Amino acid sequence: MNFELTEEQRAFAESANAFAASELAPHAAQWDREQIFPREAIGKAGELGFCGLYAPERIGGLALPRLDATLVFEQMAAVDPSTTAFITIHNMATWMLGSWGRPAVCERWGEDLTSGRKLASYCLTEPGAGSDAGNLKTRAELQGHEYVINGGKAFISGAGATDVLVLMARTGGGGAGGISAFALPADAPGISYGKKEHKMGWNSQPTRTIAFDNVRIPADHLLGEEGEGFRIAMKGLDGGRINIATCSVGAAQGALDAARRYLHERQQFGKPLASFQALQFKLADMATELVAARQMVRLAASKLDAGHADASTYCAMAKRFATDAGFNVCNDALQLHGGYGYLAEFPLERLVRDTRVHQILEGTNEIMRLIVARKLLESDVDIR
Repeated sequence: MNFELTEEQRAFAESANAFAASELAPHAAQWDREQIFPREAIGKAGELGFCGLYAPERIGGLALPRLDATLVFEQMAAVDPSTTAFITIHNMATWMLGSWGRPAVCERWGEDLTSGRKLASYCLTEPGAGSDAGNLKTRAELQGHEYVINGGKAFISGAGATDVLVLMARTGGGGAGGISAFALPADAPGISYGKKEHKMGWNSQPTRTIAFDNVRIPADHLLGEEGEGFRIAMKGLDGGRINIATCSVGAAQGALDAARRYLHERQQFGKPLASFQALQFKLADMATELVAARQMVRLAASKLDAGHADASTYCAMAKRFATDAGFNVCNDALQLHGGYGYLAEFPLERLVRDTRVHQILEGTNEIMRLIVARKLLESDVDIR
């Protein structure tokens, strides 16, 4: 078992670190404050291959292992978890389109998505189907050579600002087996968007509801076959859980680095804060939790890359642990900054706000516990 990164992996991480320092760090606070969606910066990420990291080569993707993708996302999330999280969602939607799209769909959008010239949103959640995704109501009816889509989606990242929607809709009966996946233009007639939600964090990416009123798309915009949608969605979510866990790890690293600097700079009672043992212990605990979370995420990514039978269980465990630990590290770093951590001049309050939602999306952490517990109780899964 080798925990060391290869030269190629280090090169990817260093490239992402340089990009984050030049294109994200100088603007992240402004994007958050003014709720700006930074399409230009995301496009520059696409020029480096970061918008199609694990998408197949047939649509211009790099086809990297998920483990390698985590190295890129972690570096960017250390300075801007919100923008990085959107880039991970775009990567997931692009991978789905490239993996299950028919030639016409891949030719129409594939290279534009992997290059970052166009962006994609992932549309699964509905007002009445959050954790219970298999109960979604949006419907797609085949009429001749077209599907007609009616229904609505909620909490869609990038909605109203992206070009392509990867949509889960019901084509058959009830339950997961009746769900299919589609790719459709975000500006198709009959699509309308709700108001931009005002959120606690993730302010550099818009979140809106989407309504579909007799939206017509060609039948060849179906991804995979009818009834495969839920399976495609769950495969996407395995990677999505690793992605959002990685964003938590990255944010925690950024927060830890800021806390280390501050403990050396700030003085109280005539001594730097770094000289107080209680604060040293807190910093040590933060670092330990961060390293544990990072290794758990990389283990889950390795399981997914290897096609391990229990990869979904590891992804759920990693998502639960890393998003909890990542938020706690950011929150502890804010505490170490005292009152200054609460000010917008320092990055801590933004990192805390941006990482809080990671415990909710891609399946709440309560659902992650349910997935792990059921697997442990219903099978002979070996977690040694």
